[in-house]
Amino acid sequence: MSEEAKSPQDGNGKASRVIRIGTRKSQLARIQTDSVADRLKELYPDIHLEIVAMSTTGDKILDTALSKIGEKSLFTKELENALERNEVDLVVHSLKDLPTTLPPGFTIGAVLKRENPHDAVVLHPQNVGKTLDSLPENSVIGTSSLRRAAQLKKRFPHLKFNDIRGNLNTRLKKLDEKDDFAAIILAAAGLRRMGWENRISQILGPEDCMYAVGQGALAVEVRARDVDILEMVSVLHDPDTVLRCIAERAFLRHLEGGCSVPVAVHTQVKDSQLYLTGAVYSLDGSDSLKETMQTSITANDKSSEEVDERVQRVGVTASKVPGEAQDRAERLGVDLANLLLSKGAKEILTVARQLNDAR
Repeated sequence: MSEEAKSPQDGNGKASRVIRIGTRKSQLARIQTDSVADRLKELYPDIHLEIVAMSTTGDKILDTALSKIGEKSLFTKELENALERNEVDLVVHSLKDLPTTLPPGFTIGAVLKRENPHDAVVLHPQNVGKTLDSLPENSVIGTSSLRRAAQLKKRFPHLKFNDIRGNLNTRLKKLDEKDDFAAIILAAAGLRRMGWENRISQILGPEDCMYAVGQGALAVEVRARDVDILEMVSVLHDPDTVLRCIAERAFLRHLEGGCSVPVAVHTQVKDSQLYLTGAVYSLDGSDSLKETMQTSITANDKSSEEVDERVQRVGVTASKVPGEAQDRAERLGVDLANLLLSKGAKEILTVARQLNDAR
């Protein structure tokens, strides 16, 4: 923990520890951060938590599509700068916002149990009762995600897709108060965390729209050298979510994908097997590659296994999850990426990137 942290007195006159948590200022980010803080307070009643909220580049640039800004750490850089300067001790992120390669000296110390990772359709009030299938020809759907647009253009060719930016509150306001959009596509996880489940008209299954790498999971980023903080947050790890997200992040990293190209995934843990489906798309969805692979995640002998806490797998340090299972999950992601690359994924992504840059 940083030297600047003060130590307020607890009821017995003893000094209790101050842990400062960095977060974005948006309402959703605060709700997510509060949920992590509440878990930590339950587990460690003696610590004193302070939440430090700040704006990020992604929060400030609202007139440009995310895929056009070309910055990999849009929603994380300012928070990581604060972490580097010892102004905060840990940062809570949506895992999907974190690049697959973190800056030196940082690690993801916890990946919490995943909320529903699928995308949701939120309809304009005048379209209540409809689905994407039943919306009129040329209805405009709002999404700032190339991944969503590419898949949905292919699946629902009668619809049009336009960019919409802003936090959840802003986007819902744009939908409800104007007639620019018939519906917008948002992550179901965010809507549920905000308590707005009643706005979800339709959850898009993997046959309609696979989700983003890490979508629905929260991540706690810490300084890798802070062994005590790393140990403290490691109890928040959800093993199945860790393995799914390691596989997804390894897949994306090996493809060299980012928010400027349409890459989508779907993962499942079932009967000690980890299933990973991954896909790449052209911008209009007309060209795509999709494959599924699986691996066993049963460790040979969990009791004898010591997990090296210094080992990061795609930016994740998970000391409480068997290292062998993590290695297999990472290998699965790389193997699936290699399979798609052997079938022409690089060409599809290169063209998608060039077309996006030219827009």
